[in-house]
Amino acid sequence: MPGGRLTQQERQQIAAGLADGLAYAEIARRLDRPTSTVTREVMRNGGPTGYRADLAHRATERRAHRRRQAAPRGTQAPPPAHGRDPDAVREYEEAFTTLLMQSGLPKMMAAVLTCLYTCDSGSLTGAELVQRLQVSRASISKAVAFLESQGLIRRERDDRRHERYVVDNDVWYQSMISAAQSNARLAETARRGVAILGPATPAATRLENIARFIDFVGESIIRAAEQAREVLYTEPRPEDR
Repeated sequence: MPGGRLTQQERQQIAAGLADGLAYAEIARRLDRPTSTVTREVMRNGGPTGYRADLAHRATERRAHRRRQAAPRGTQAPPPAHGRDPDAVREYEEAFTTLLMQSGLPKMMAAVLTCLYTCDSGSLTGAELVQRLQVSRASISKAVAFLESQGLIRRERDDRRHERYVVDNDVWYQSMISAAQSNARLAETARRGVAILGPATPAATRLENIARFIDFVGESIIRAAEQAREVLYTEPRPEDR
């Protein structure tokens, strides 16, 4: 019988078994693990209806990381900027990354976005991200390509011609506007179906209602986003730049 911690693949099998309505004992039998291991894993990570393999695996990594941090250290790291508590910052970054994952972002994309949000400059090079996250350059490249395609970050060149990845202060404004524009295209497509299916048919009525709903909500989102950016946006203080 295999020992040690559950692997990410085993956690994916647990999630698939739960989705299929299998009992803990059956899932454990297929994994060649004790039933108690599967039961404890599921109940510790959201229960049978809330279990997600990626979040469960990340929670295990976080617990292991905290245990390593609690071990005696050798040389002390340099004091953090602005007198911040490094343990508190690390805990916050882990929590923020997990929240982004729960909203649908893959793990590496969420980790990169958290790094950019929480660094004072709001921009990092690929090498800096590799160092902070302790992952390969290929992993960073894949993550930033995805985030850029979603309009969540952008690229720029610094004075030394290094490529930097930047998160703008109004990134959520841009993201909401992009989402509203995407929904507007959905409304337009729905209305094309009205003409094709016939205005008096139940299907056409359904599509017209979808289009009207999306139009109304989209216009409200754009208006609210523009008002919020105008009223709520604040510039960094000169001494923080």
